Order: sequence, then structure tokens, then C-alpha cells
Amino acid sequence: MNRSQKVTLFSAVLLLFLLPFTLKLSACAKPPGIADSTGQGFAVLELFTSEGCSSCPPAEQLLETLQGESTGKPVYILAYHVDYWDRLGWKDPFSSAAFSLRQYDYSRYFTGQVYTPQMVLNGQTEGVGSNESLIRHTVVKLLDQAGTATLAIEATPKAGEATVRYQAATGNKSRLEIAIVEKHAISKVTRGENEGRTLSHVQIVRSLQSFSIGKNGAGAEKIALPKDFNTTDWEIIGLLRNPGTGAILAANRATFIL
Repeated sequence: MNRSQKVTLFSAVLLLFLLPFTLKLSACAKPPGIADSTGQGFAVLELFTSEGCSSCPPAEQLLETLQGESTGKPVYILAYHVDYWDRLGWKDPFSSAAFSLRQYDYSRYFTGQVYTPQMVLNGQTEGVGSNESLIRHTVVKLLDQAGTATLAIEATPKAGEATVRYQAATGNKSRLEIAIVEKHAISKVTRGENEGRTLSHVQIVRSLQSFSIGKNGAGAEKIALPKDFNTTDWEIIGLLRNPGTGAILAANRATFIL
């Protein structure tokens, strides 16, 4: 056997030796699939974002991907456009001071961290909104956890408002939060860090209201609706949230009763 043949044989043996390890590493690196989860839990993804932030589009793109993968799963996506970027060159048309305050409220539980894009999951943990590996692993973990509370919710929209009826089962002093959500929108940004870009948004929170839970966990609330609200392009999401810890104990999407 000449030297060239020896080198070729050695390379082939080395490849056969390393192949199982390479395959194992590839399997480990593959992000978990949300659609594959069979757990009994739920996941609420709250993204704090802004059209004025150049780091935010990748996080919103990830939201859109996760939304497509989680069809039929108890995964609830909420994108809050904060207003503290508005003074830096571009006013986000979806921004609200109320959403900035919600982020600051969460910061009490997360060592004071406030930034964009920030993702809060079930009100219990946070991370960079574009960190796909972290978010995927956390969502799958949350879906595999059994819930401790339940929420059923339905809504009847009529003449610019909706009557929202709910039934909640929870063992502590949680509050009901109702989010009015626009499923998709496109913006053309002409100033600021994203100048010249066309941005795609999903699950844009347009309003968020908080209510005390009624007697025996049941009740009904009337909420105002945006003038262009319709039951195809919008949805209503309810959350049971512990105001003392920030944790979200249950969530559900309202069934529309027309």
C-alpha cells in the first residue's frame, strides 16, 4: 500500500468514526418544534418592540414564524409597541405609553431590565426577542407544564364595542386582562433607525384593559373597539395575571358570538 492509499484509508476510517458524533450534534442543534409539543400547558409571548428600533425587525420576524408554527396550539402572541423610541426620529403609529408602563412594571420582576426587543414569556421569564433558541426552548417547556388555572372567554362585538363574558378558575387574587389585537399590518418607515424599510407586524396589541375577577370567577365586561375592528383581521385575547408576581396563570382566545 503506497502513501496516498494509506492517507485515503485513514481519512475514511476517521470519517466513519466521527459521523455518529456529527449526527448527534446536528440533532442537538435543531431547535425544538412547537407543533410537536403534546403538553397540557400554554405559552404567552409578550414582545416589547418599536418601529424606531433597528434591532426589532428580526424579533418581529421570529414572532411571525412562531405564529405560523403554533396554529391550533395554546400559544398566544402579543406585540406591544412602546413609545419611548418615538422621540428619536420616528413615531411608531402603534405605540402607546400604556405599553411602555407595562414593560416597566415587568422590570420590577426582572432586575430592572427594560430594552427592545424584549420578550416576556408567561410573565415569568424574559430574554432578547430575537434569541430564537432561547424562546423556542422556553415555549416548548411552558407547553409541557400543566396549568394551575383556566379561563374561558367569548365576545360579542356590536356598534363599536364588545361584551366580553368570561369564566375563570384560579386559586389566587389574579386579575383579568383583555387585549384587543390586530393580526397583521405593514408600515413604511421614512425616518429613524429603520428609515427606508417596509416593516411587517403581527399580533399588534391596540388596547389592554385590566379588570377584577367577578364573583365565582364569572363576569362580563364592555370594552371599546377600534373603528376598523372586524372578526377576521382582529382577535381578543384574555389573560389571568397575578399582579403581585407578574405571572400569567392562564390565557385564552375569545370565541366570537355574532
